[in-house]
Amino acid sequence: MAKPGIHPEWYPEAQVLCDGEVVMTVGSTRPQLNVDIWSGNHPFYTGTQKLIDTEGRVERFKRKYGMK
Repeated sequence: MAKPGIHPEWYPEAQVLCDGEVVMTVGSTRPQLNVDIWSGNHPFYTGTQKLIDTEGRVERFKRKYGMK
């Protein structure tokens, strides 16, 4: 059982903000969280990520491990 008076206050409906827009609600010890990147605007999750292979590393990896 948790000891009374030693734990931070829990906010079960804390808002996560990205560029001033509420993107999700989570539980936190802070009432509001400000983030720069979240899964809704990160290139990896939105499918807009571009793989830059300037030195042929991907091709070299594929040749080394026999991938075509």
